[in-house]
Amino acid sequence: MASLLQLFSLFFPCLLIYTASSNQIPKHYIVYMGSSSEVNDEAAESDHLQLLSTVIPRQDSGRISLIHHYNHALRGFSAMLTENEASELAGHDGVVSLFPDSVLQLHTTRSWDFLEGQSRPRFSHGSYQHKSSYDVIIGMIDGGIWPESPSFRDEGMGEIPTRWKGVCMEGPDFKKSNCNRKLIGARYYNVLHTSNGNKTTQMRVDKSPRDTVGHGTHTASTAAGAQVDNASYNGLAQGTARGGSPNARIAMYKACSEDGCPSSTTLKAIDDAIKDGVDIISISIGMSSLLQSDYLKDPIAIGAFHAEQLGVMVVCSGGNEGPDPFTIINAAPWIFTVAASNIDRDFQSTVLLGNGRTFQGSAINFSNLTRSETYPLAYGKDIAAKFSPISEARSCYPGSLDPERVKGKVIICVDSFPIVSREIKKLVAEDAQAKGLILINENGKGAPFDSGAFPFTEVGSATGYKILKYINSNKNPTATILPTADVPRHRPAPVVAYFSSRGPSVLAENILKPDIMAPGVAILAAVIPKVVQGKKPLEYAIKSGTSMACPHITGASAFIKSVHPKWTSSMIRSALMTTATVYDNMGKPLTNSSGSFATPHETGVGEISPLKALNPGLVFETTSEDYLKFLCYSGSSEKTIRSMAKTNFKCPRKSSDNLISSINYPSISISRLDKTRGFRTITRSVTNVGLLNVTYTATAQAPLGLKVKVLPKTITFVENVRRVPFRVSFDGRGASTGYNFGSLTWSGGPYSVRMVFAVNVK
Repeated sequence: MASLLQLFSLFFPCLLIYTASSNQIPKHYIVYMGSSSEVNDEAAESDHLQLLSTVIPRQDSGRISLIHHYNHALRGFSAMLTENEASELAGHDGVVSLFPDSVLQLHTTRSWDFLEGQSRPRFSHGSYQHKSSYDVIIGMIDGGIWPESPSFRDEGMGEIPTRWKGVCMEGPDFKKSNCNRKLIGARYYNVLHTSNGNKTTQMRVDKSPRDTVGHGTHTASTAAGAQVDNASYNGLAQGTARGGSPNARIAMYKACSEDGCPSSTTLKAIDDAIKDGVDIISISIGMSSLLQSDYLKDPIAIGAFHAEQLGVMVVCSGGNEGPDPFTIINAAPWIFTVAASNIDRDFQSTVLLGNGRTFQGSAINFSNLTRSETYPLAYGKDIAAKFSPISEARSCYPGSLDPERVKGKVIICVDSFPIVSREIKKLVAEDAQAKGLILINENGKGAPFDSGAFPFTEVGSATGYKILKYINSNKNPTATILPTADVPRHRPAPVVAYFSSRGPSVLAENILKPDIMAPGVAILAAVIPKVVQGKKPLEYAIKSGTSMACPHITGASAFIKSVHPKWTSSMIRSALMTTATVYDNMGKPLTNSSGSFATPHETGVGEISPLKALNPGLVFETTSEDYLKFLCYSGSSEKTIRSMAKTNFKCPRKSSDNLISSINYPSISISRLDKTRGFRTITRSVTNVGLLNVTYTATAQAPLGLKVKVLPKTITFVENVRRVPFRVSFDGRGASTGYNFGSLTWSGGPYSVRMVFAVNVK
């Protein structure tokens, strides 16, 4: 025992020394100091350097420098600090919050035609094109842009708006002439890169706004790409490609690389976009749902708050961590949060077995295999490498298969190791010279995987069982995988994408998130030119993710802004939300990828109908005061809020998160309705943007047992009445425990204004 104590006494000081020294290793921190100051950039930078010098010792004066400096919409900086220095600086009177820089991840033509078809409008998209007098500028914060894409041609576009203050930064592979009247601005920043193929990372400047990943080009063309005829991905999804607002201008802010997006850089890009004069910011980026802390340590929430304060709309992807609940991100009430759905087009690759039976799998592949020849078919566990666990071989785990036994065969594997991506499984099969790969994966069918020229397809468990049964009942089973064909008029659509993150929000359950759903599965849009099978470079490709859904909402918002230039961000958001559709192309309620009825925690209010949103009748205006009250109710101090908003705002005497339910949002969420306490009343106000002298009548659709009462039941808008309040009371005494979903609709004249609610009865 003594020797153990002696050993511990020797080791423990070493542990203390190591811990202490590790705390003194400088790391990158963001220092947020609230709303922008009145001083110029040079003076503000000097003030921030002076502040740094108060915590960094004189012997380390080389570290008294700013990596990023924020002074347009918000105030603050990022710098290298030790843990002790960061802790000391966090207590400084002018600092609102201080947090480590983190890595955010990048979360795409038929989709617009599909949305218009779903709208069944009383007017056409084309009828509004020439009336769109207001030039909308969209700021894309992403991974850069490929300016030569036909989607960014500027034919027919007028002069760049004089309010535009941005720049077109040059680089070795990007000239000022790459910008035009469509792509009016491009910036680049320090971005994150993996060093030497290992897990360490470093910051470096790419020195060019050019896209090296393809993500930024895809999202930008989805939001505002020009009309391009005969676009396709190597013959798939052929048609006319265009963005949701083809007449809008694009400014690209390259804040990301293939390794992610530093949060400090993302915040800098938001600050610059606001200064440059954009109308809408589109961000298909976010942190993991597991890393969410609070809004004052979230760079996107901080930047979006200041954007909203200055009249700039921010649209964000909700994340790709579905189908689990509480995974939605970018869920602050001042952010328009987007979920993903499919459209009425599918991509299928046929599996042909040696016995003549065929099965349809989901895939995007340009296989050169044909019906004329089949190849030996083998299950992964039967061709395992020596000493490999059967469970790994079944799943095409790297190193688990015997290359000699794989060569020349079509192999079938099960997706029992979700951490091993489809890309890796495909590479395992391809490297072992397999003729093709059939993957059994019930959940992957919602987003087809692009395997390029390698024969690949993905089937559900029921189909997979039939193929395995065929293998087990034949001595020499054979199969082939045919190239992908697109299937038009696919039903049902839209359906919630399996990967789309779900609500409720971890940080604010009394705001319904996501807000809305848009196409995000197998979307065709512009990319970096890609060579497939030695053919002419392909300028368009198919991608999936809430990253692809986000620019659909951005484009729709820009389209509405062009017709209604005086509408605020919250008015545009409300118009899209209250006119969304809750039915698929079979006329049935929306479903998820499991075939169950979808809930508002999956779809938000439903699928966008941009044309209907042009004339919503009534809108819910969420004001700056609503957002400040939200911060009060969420626990932020009055001092912090005043620093953020540059006002003498006073929090209401009563502040609790329950009161969040009554901020003037276009949907209602109540995280707790006590069965024993009777009614809970929520207040709202609607603003008339439609015809005068229209009387609206409220009707509620609620699940059995939940009583919903609206007062007043009718509202009439006459000449001098612009905004009218109303109350909604919920009684859960007879309702089922758990979340109850329903809607409240104000109907009058040609208008139907639908408001979704989610009430958690306990």
